[in-house]
Amino acid sequence: MDRKMITLSVDGKTVTVPEGTRILDACKVAGIKVPSLCYLEDVSAHGSCGICVVEIEGFRRLVRSCLHTVQQDMVIHTHTDRVMRARKLNLELLLANHPLLCTNCERNLNCELQSLALQLGVRESRFERTKKSILPIDSSSSAIVRDPNACILCNRCVEVCAKVQEVHAIEMMGRGLRTTVSTFFDEGLASSVCTNCGQCSLACPTGAITEKSHEREVFDAIADPDLVVLVQTAPAIRVGLGEAMGLGEGSLVTGKMVSALRTLGFDRVFDTQFSADLTIMEESHELIHRMTNGGTLPMITSCSPGWIKFIETFYPEQLDHLSSCKSPQQMFGSIAKTYYAEQAGIDPRNIRVVSVMPCTAKKFEAGRSEIDSAFSYWREKGSFSDEEYFCDVDYVLTTRELARMLKRIGIDFAHLEEGKFDDPLGQSTGSAVLFGATGGVMEAALRTAYETITKTTLEELEFEQIRIGEGIREATIMIGETPLKVAVANTLANARVLLDQIQEGKSPYAFIEVMTCPDGCLGGGGQPIPSTKEIRRKRAMSIYEEDRGMPIRKSHENPSIQELYTSFLEQPLGHLSHQLLHTTYVKRGAYPD
Repeated sequence: MDRKMITLSVDGKTVTVPEGTRILDACKVAGIKVPSLCYLEDVSAHGSCGICVVEIEGFRRLVRSCLHTVQQDMVIHTHTDRVMRARKLNLELLLANHPLLCTNCERNLNCELQSLALQLGVRESRFERTKKSILPIDSSSSAIVRDPNACILCNRCVEVCAKVQEVHAIEMMGRGLRTTVSTFFDEGLASSVCTNCGQCSLACPTGAITEKSHEREVFDAIADPDLVVLVQTAPAIRVGLGEAMGLGEGSLVTGKMVSALRTLGFDRVFDTQFSADLTIMEESHELIHRMTNGGTLPMITSCSPGWIKFIETFYPEQLDHLSSCKSPQQMFGSIAKTYYAEQAGIDPRNIRVVSVMPCTAKKFEAGRSEIDSAFSYWREKGSFSDEEYFCDVDYVLTTRELARMLKRIGIDFAHLEEGKFDDPLGQSTGSAVLFGATGGVMEAALRTAYETITKTTLEELEFEQIRIGEGIREATIMIGETPLKVAVANTLANARVLLDQIQEGKSPYAFIEVMTCPDGCLGGGGQPIPSTKEIRRKRAMSIYEEDRGMPIRKSHENPSIQELYTSFLEQPLGHLSHQLLHTTYVKRGAYPD
């Protein structure tokens, strides 16, 4: 039903908006951006910061525009002297308890609190600090660091965790001056149900929640002459890094990214899209095997580590539905330290694999010992002893971390030449780049599964019905004469819906893709800040553009993948493929005994 339209005045300009529109959003229609720290579009309207106040004729008090909705003939003033004094006062109160250590903060120059202080002309606070104690920093997680001293209690991280992901790893604790954002019993993120998705870090307006940095370790590895440092870049990096380096939102910077990584000093610049194609080879054959041999259905994709920890924690009884395929990141590390090491004649003990990912949860994934397999491969050959253990992936950088590293050495990113990935782990297809957007893994798998089953050419490669969009998308795909009902979901709240269907025996699907973050990896917790719907849409459009421009668009047609199977793996789902490319999962449970 169409909503009634409301006409009002904002700073002398007449605007018309639907009934129920927040005053803050009505002001935006009028071309006025009302500042706020606690408001997060479509997620949180907490009203705690008091920065978004406006003056309304006929109202005695100033009104918090994020909490109140418009009324017919309302007359709003957004920057009267009274309003500006109130905003400055509220900001000074926040700054009184905030550590003014901007140069030491990873959010320096990309901090909403800092930007607002500049905008409102606040250089210092007139008020005495009321929180006398310094709270300990929570660095227990392998992916995320929480500094409660930098927290302004805006509640945005709590709302994202609760509403977007439905994880509830963090909550507001205590009262008055003792109020903090913390985990259950204040035991730290590592002991909580946190999935390491990092959406809280995207929502945080300050440096209170950041990724755990590996920048120093990577610089040290690059500087070590005894090491061969390989870097792999996830599909979503090429549509996010440009933003972080000052280019337009969603800029497609694949070639510049490669050149930047070479300039940074990496010995080889490879592409995670190579192993995304490899993932499709294994995953599509696994789906076919399950469908033809009575395997567990629906099969659910396993590329997103935040999603994996979520199902391990909240739905451990459904782990059999997960594909046993490792993520592309982990497949790459395994192949780099086995196949590539042999081909290049490099001692795998001297190889360091660095991943550049849009995802904070990839840091957690890289530390999961049950996913490592390259060392076992060499140990079985009698090459190494247990004391020489090494992992498949050594360090994970987010898009934000890579951007900081590039800025640190003074790279003029906008004027870099277009570089090309190294072979053989740098060749990929259009299917692989789709991994960066929600629905992409499903679409890539369907391209290969269709041609593998029917032995005919798939003429229409683009499955628009499962591409980026709101909520859960579903479709029935005809593979020859066989209808295949599929579903695609991003965010863990949507994943819950699909898992509950399975639990109740009501799931109609054979194949499900789940991505942890809004709109998929391009909206990952390690991507540039901010990450809005419109920004994510632009990134997705660039992903689809890159797919359309690739000379090869199907994973099974990648010649480097074909050579890998011919000379090393032999066949999908074969013995060596299972050893190096597949894994098992852990039944964690949300409420451990």
